[in-house]
Amino acid sequence: MSFDASPTRGRSLRSTISSSGELRLELAEGDVPEPGGSEVVVAVEASPINPSDLGVLLGAVAPGALRRDGPDLVGAVPEAALAMYRDRLDKPLPVGNEGAGTVIATGPEAAALIGRRVALFGGSMWADYRVAAAAAVVELPDDVSTAEGAALFINPLTALSMLETMRAEGHRALVHTAAASNLGRMLVRICAADGVGLVNIVRRAEQAQVLRDLGAVHVVDSSRPDFATRLTDAIRETGATLAFDAIGGGSLAGDILTAMERAQPPLASYTPYGTTVHKQVYIYGSLDFSPTVIDRKFGLAWSLSGYLLTNALARLGGEAIGRMRARVLAEAKTTFASGYAQTIGLGDVLEPEVLGVCARRSTGTKYLIDPSTDRPT
Repeated sequence: MSFDASPTRGRSLRSTISSSGELRLELAEGDVPEPGGSEVVVAVEASPINPSDLGVLLGAVAPGALRRDGPDLVGAVPEAALAMYRDRLDKPLPVGNEGAGTVIATGPEAAALIGRRVALFGGSMWADYRVAAAAAVVELPDDVSTAEGAALFINPLTALSMLETMRAEGHRALVHTAAASNLGRMLVRICAADGVGLVNIVRRAEQAQVLRDLGAVHVVDSSRPDFATRLTDAIRETGATLAFDAIGGGSLAGDILTAMERAQPPLASYTPYGTTVHKQVYIYGSLDFSPTVIDRKFGLAWSLSGYLLTNALARLGGEAIGRMRARVLAEAKTTFASGYAQTIGLGDVLEPEVLGVCARRSTGTKYLIDPSTDRPT
């Protein structure tokens, strides 16, 4: 083994939902495993707080419902929601999908990585140290900071996988909701560079301006009374028949399908089954936890499905994944750059006011965790 001040103990943020319905958030301290073979130990120095992380961390519990229990935070999972968490009950789950840091220890087959800055994803990143296979880490270029490298997986690969899915399924343009998010802004840049039509749906006028400043052509504000008409017009201009919805709840997915149907040319003869053009909406987020409402006004040539990055990557295959990862590294400081409202320590995650801001999941509230700022020495 190769070591450089190799640690023996470290903290890891854990989220546990008990069979009785209690949610407990804690910083658990434990031994850092010695790396073997081609394993590496990464001292985590940056990990973003993504909506998917909050889903694991909080479940169905609102941050305002949490209370102190010593150093931990506890809350009650609504009884109606407890059945959703059957498979995680009484299991302390590590949190944090992606991040970056410095390799401080390795097994004998990965000694060349000592001291290198790397990015990785796959869970357990809200921790002082992360043990991973050398093949799972990506060495950061010298001109990419650790903070910039921390978010080079989830949002960039999701955005790129949307275009890869579009091409694989025979569509030629996209609709995207919650489009002023970090991911949404990446998608604007990608589609502009690749010449792909993109309809961006936002919920406020200031979000629309953010995207127009980036060069977005079609931006539709769902809070406007003429939203349905504007959405239909934008879809007609782009020819979009595929949408990715980060909202999840409410009627938006159905509204998009309706607009896609109305954007098609009139039928030569009437049929109760609508146009034959297939319309697809993928739900990939849950900014709205209310039921998804589908008011069918768009015939029968449509589908509504869930979309998960890992499943999408498995479908797209190794060649596409390699192509996407190479592009992410090449454009890390431009297309795929992420901005953060604030950098906090690992212990700060257990501050209810911090969780309250992050849980709003609104534009400009993305936080970055740097465990080195409060890591015990």
